[in-house]
Amino acid sequence: MTSTEHLQQLHTVRTELDRLERLITEPITSNDGETLPAWLRVTRGESHWPVVAMIALAIGLQLALPDRLLPPHWWLLPGIEVVLLVALVVANPSRFDRESRALRLGSLTLTGVLSVANGWSAALLAASMITGQGGSEAGPLLAAGAAIWLTNVIAFALWYWQFDRGGPAARALARKRNPDFLFAQMGNADLVDPNWEPRLVDYLYVSFTNATAFSPADAPLSRWAKLTTLTQAMISLVTVALILARAVGVLR
Repeated sequence: MTSTEHLQQLHTVRTELDRLERLITEPITSNDGETLPAWLRVTRGESHWPVVAMIALAIGLQLALPDRLLPPHWWLLPGIEVVLLVALVVANPSRFDRESRALRLGSLTLTGVLSVANGWSAALLAASMITGQGGSEAGPLLAAGAAIWLTNVIAFALWYWQFDRGGPAARALARKRNPDFLFAQMGNADLVDPNWEPRLVDYLYVSFTNATAFSPADAPLSRWAKLTTLTQAMISLVTVALILARAVGVLR
C-alpha cells in the first residue's frame, strides 16, 4: 500500500468519526425538518452503573435466601455472577456505546446464570411448599418468596433490556428502527422530551407491571417479546399463588 492510499484511508476514517460526532452532538432531523426522537438516532449510550446496581441487588437477594432454597455449592452461581459482572465493568467501564460480540456474550451469560440460579431457588421453594416442608412460620416464607419474586422481576427486565432492538449498544447506534416494545413515549412525540429513549428503568417498569398485573404496561410488538412476557406472567402467577396459599395455610 502506497503512502497516498494510506493517507486516503486515514482521511476516510477521520471523516466517518466526524460524522458520528455530529450525530451524537447535533439533533438529526427527518425529511420534513422535524427533530427525530432520541430513540431513532445515534446517542451517547446508557450508563452502565444502573445495570451494575440492579445486578448487585439481585445477587444480594440470592445470597439472603435460606440454605434450603439454595443449590448445592451455594457460592458457585453467585460467584460466577460476580466474576462476570466485574469482568464486564472492567472491559466496558463507561457506557454501552460500542458493539462487541465478547461483551454481549458475557452480558447474556451473566443474565442467564442469574435466571438459572433464581429458577433453581424458585423450584426448591415450590417443592417445599407442595410437600408441606415450607416451614411453620409465614414471615420467613413470605420473605423468601418476595426475594425470589423480585429477583425474577430483575432478571426479566435484563432480558427485555438486552434484546429490545438488538440491545443497549445497538440502540445507542440506532442499528434497528423497529422496536420490540412500544413504550407510551414513542407514540406521543409532541408530549415527550426529544432526548427521551428507553433505559433500563423502563424495562424494569415493564417487568414489574407484568409480574404484578400479569400483563405489561407497554405493549410487546415482536413475537419473542410476547412469548417472554407470557412466560414471566405465568411464572409470577404460579409463584404468587403458591406462596399465598402456603402462607394462608400456615396462618390458619
